Amino acid sequence: MQINEENFVAELISQNEKALEYVIDNYGWVIRSVIKKQLGNLTNYIDECTNDVILEIWNNAASFNPSKSSFKNWIAVISKFRAIDYQRKYIKDIENQTTDEALEMLIDQNASVDTDLMTNEIRTEIDKMLVNLSDTDKHLFLEAYEQEKRIKDIAYETGMKESVIYNRLSRAKKKLKQLFTTGPNERS
Repeated sequence: MQINEENFVAELISQNEKALEYVIDNYGWVIRSVIKKQLGNLTNYIDECTNDVILEIWNNAASFNPSKSSFKNWIAVISKFRAIDYQRKYIKDIENQTTDEALEMLIDQNASVDTDLMTNEIRTEIDKMLVNLSDTDKHLFLEAYEQEKRIKDIAYETGMKESVIYNRLSRAKKKLKQLFTTGPNERS
């Protein structure tokens, strides 16, 4: 069967490898462009991230909904979120290394990465997610999860009961989970 623009999605859902080849040949540039833009100088992660995106497309082709977005946009969103995961992984790797090991890691990767810049990009992504919360819930969420303050201390500072804070945080997490665990095509 000839794979073309009209049938490649259906064939991809049917796990036809030729359809995956078609996606790589015709949309691979989208995947690589988004990943390179997001990862910047983290060149050692680009190929691995690209492979993960292709695997995710292969495994989740059935979740693509053409009425919600184009295929190109759908894979761009998958690529962006997977690249963000790799940025987080890189930052976590750096934070887990001793100073000497971290320096060796930077030298080995030939990367002149500005960790602050990446941290700011991740911060921007987090802010985009938290915009869905009320100001009070956003403040509580950041205090508890970003600054890792104890609920007892937050309650003292805000004058709220601990049970109220726990409830608000629980509802905030549930809301964020509902918003951001839908299929990637529903985020765009």
